[in-house]
Order: sequence, then structure tokens, then C-alpha cells
Amino acid sequence: MLSFSSVFGCLLRPDIVLFVLLGALAGTLVGALPGLSVTMATALLVSITYSWETDRALAMIMGVYVVGVFSGAISAILINIPGAPSSVVTTLDGYPLARRGEGYRALQYAALYSFVGTVVGVLALWAFAGPVSALALRFRPMDYFLLSLFALSTVGSLTAKRFEKGLTAACLGLLLSLVGTDPVVGTPRLTFGIRALQGGVNTVCALVGLFGFAEVLSVLSGDELSQKPPRVSRRGASAGELLRHLLPSLYYSAIGVLVGALPGAGGPVAAFLAYGRARARTKKPSVPFGEGAVEGIVASESANNAVIGGALIPMLTLAIPGDATTAVLLSVFTIHGLRPGPTFLATNADKFALLIGAALLAAVFLLLIGLFLCPHLSALVALPRRLMMPVVTVLCVVGAYACSSRLFDVAVMFLFGLLGWALRRHDYPTAPVILGLVLGGMMDRSFRQAVSLAMSEEHFLPALLGRPLTLLLLGLTLLSLLLAFLRRDRALTSGR
Repeated sequence: MLSFSSVFGCLLRPDIVLFVLLGALAGTLVGALPGLSVTMATALLVSITYSWETDRALAMIMGVYVVGVFSGAISAILINIPGAPSSVVTTLDGYPLARRGEGYRALQYAALYSFVGTVVGVLALWAFAGPVSALALRFRPMDYFLLSLFALSTVGSLTAKRFEKGLTAACLGLLLSLVGTDPVVGTPRLTFGIRALQGGVNTVCALVGLFGFAEVLSVLSGDELSQKPPRVSRRGASAGELLRHLLPSLYYSAIGVLVGALPGAGGPVAAFLAYGRARARTKKPSVPFGEGAVEGIVASESANNAVIGGALIPMLTLAIPGDATTAVLLSVFTIHGLRPGPTFLATNADKFALLIGAALLAAVFLLLIGLFLCPHLSALVALPRRLMMPVVTVLCVVGAYACSSRLFDVAVMFLFGLLGWALRRHDYPTAPVILGLVLGGMMDRSFRQAVSLAMSEEHFLPALLGRPLTLLLLGLTLLSLLLAFLRRDRALTSGR
């Protein structure tokens, strides 16, 4: 295990501090603008930093990574457009708070608990890289499928007043995720002859449309355009109010670490699972969940930032990326002659110490940016709606076009905006659509791999479901569905 001196010695180097700060500022900009993802920024930095000294390149990329994940919450809270799929859950309670004029307070909670989640994730990487990687290795294709199914089974009851509507929205997302080229056969699937769809539906375009442009259409179709904007409160939360949720946030951060260590799961799954646990364990939230409960922001931001440390664990120890950003980060290591794997921690202890130190420093910059810079942006909510909606529309178009520089993506964004508007009109939640879209590809691939492997065995069903971990995940999924239906029946009975 690394010593404190080796980790914090990196922070005494002025060049490392400077490059982490530059990365943090770039991550703030990239994460807050719809369409500009952290993965995209990291990929761009690969081409810029390949000739740099390795330490400086890693320092800047960690600054972008850590702060970029948090800054997706800025647009999620202020204009209801998540900067990344992992920020979708933050919109559920963050945007209602902003609409009430409490965007300043919402951003404070998001910043503090993103900081907590990042620190917990990085400390877990520091202390438990080996054991957590060993746990992640025990997951087979069927386990990944059931974990995703468990996340989808919980989301229906978390984001809709009626469980059936939430589950229907999640299934719609799964259907949309099947559009594109079949990963096994290699033939176009559900593309209807449109060549541009062979790569699948772009998640960022769907995200921007479902949340951003759908909000524009909802405002234009109602009477909100002429409504007086909310009065923005300049009073933030007190230190006591902010720290009241510290212990629960450690629990949500642990969920983020474990989910992050599973390749392909990532921030959206962690955020939804943590949000579900918050709803289950919080008996008296500040306000009902979905209407501006700070407990929802705490759960979402703690978990999705803790994924950073979790995702780095399999990447460094097994050379298996935990998410899209660490897949790009893996190429950075390769370019600079570093080889992640079982011997990496022993043979490159100095680089491992640098990663830990840079991530912790980036977390400090995240907290400072979030508490002192971002809250000034909360005044955006007080702008008249007739001025805000054109700005949001332009951001939506720019964000969609930035994905692949194609007008087709802008058209996809508009279509998803219409879909999001229609779903809202009929009280269907939009967040499960995005989760289904994000998880659908992994579920499809994992299930088909699991069935293919089981068919080669003598006994099909025991080979498919016979492992203790698989049975545990199956039991949790069935229990989640059963409880959701029981809650629905109880609600229907009490409503008569």
C-alpha cells in the first residue's frame, strides 16, 4: 500500500497543481455544456497531451475527469439538461429546487457531496484496489444482465407516481437501445433503411432532447411563458444543513464504488441505485422525492462521483475499463508506455501515487468551484422564460451537433424532444428512457453471451442461473418487482 508521503508529495509540485487546476476548469466548462461529455474531452486531450511529460498529462486528465463528472449537475439543476447520463437523477430533485428559486442551495449540496463521493472513491482505490477487482471478476455475463435488470426494476417505482408508467418508459428505452448494428450477427437492426442509424441512437442527443428541448416544448405549449420567474434566494444552506447528510452519503458512495468497479455499469446505474436506497431509507425527507428533496441530490451526486474511483480499480489492476472515460484513459497509459494490469501497482507505484494525489486535489478544486463559482450561475433561473427558452434551444442544437458534427443528430434531438414532451403530457417519466437506452446494449450483449455459454453445458438452467451471486441478483430483482406491485396495489386500495 502506498504511503501518505508518496501521495501527498505529488501535491507539492507546482506543475502538478497547475495542470490539475487547468483540467478542473476545463472539466467545469465541458461538463456544464450539453453535448460536450467528459469522455469527449478526455479523448481530445489524448491527442493534445501525447507529447507531454507523463505526470503532467495524467494530472490534467484527472482534473477534467473528476470535475467534469460533477459539472454535469450544473445544467441538470439550472436548466433541466443533464450534462451526462449520470446526472439524470440529479434533475429529479435539483431542477424543482431551482424552479423554486433555490438553485444556489441545490448547487451547494451537489458540490459538497460530489466532493465526498470523489474522496470516498479515490480512498477506496487507494486501499482496496485488489479486493474490489477480485469481486468484480466474479461477475459473469448473466450477472451483468441481472444487475441492469435490477436497476430498471427499481427505476419504475422511483420516478413515476404509477409503477407501470415508469416501467413502460424503461422498456421504451430498451427498445430504442436495440436500434443499430446487431453486435453478434453484424446486420442492421430496427434502422428502417436509414444508414445514419446503423451506429445506434446517440445517447447524448437523446438526453438533450428528452430533457432540454422537451422542456422548451412544455413551456411553449402551456402558460409558463408569461409566468413571472421565481425569485432567486441568495441564502444558501448552513454548514449544519449541508453536513446533516454526511453519514448517508458514505453509504451511497460505497454503492458508487462497487458499481463503478463493474465494467460497463457506470454512473447512471450507481445514481439510480443510490436514489432508490435514499427513497427506501429516508422516512422523513425535507420535501417529497421528485419535488426538490435534497436527499435525492445527495444520493445521486455521492454515487456518480464515487464511480470514478471504482472505475479506475479494474482499469489499473486488470486493464479492463470500468466506463467509457477510463477506456480513453487506458489509451493515455498505453501512449505513455504504461501497462495497467496485475503488476501495475507494484511496478509503477509513483504513477499510482500521482493518480491518487491528482484525483484528491481535483476533488478540492471541485469543492471550491462548486461552492464559490457555480452558485453565481443560479441567477440564470430568474431570467424571464421568454428569454431563457431561445437560449436553451440554441444550447440543445449546439449540444446535439457537437456529438458527431452531423445535422442528423440535431434531427434526432428534435424527435426525442417531441417524445419527451408527449411523455410528460401523459405523466410518463423520461429518466427511465435514458437508463434503458444506456443499459440496453450491455443487457442485450450480456444475455446473449450468457445463453450461448449455458447452451454448451449439459444442464442449461443450472449453468445459466446456478451460481450464488446470480441467484442473489435474481432474488433482488424479483423482490424489487414484487414490492413495487404491492405498493401500487396499496396505493390503489387507499385511493378508493
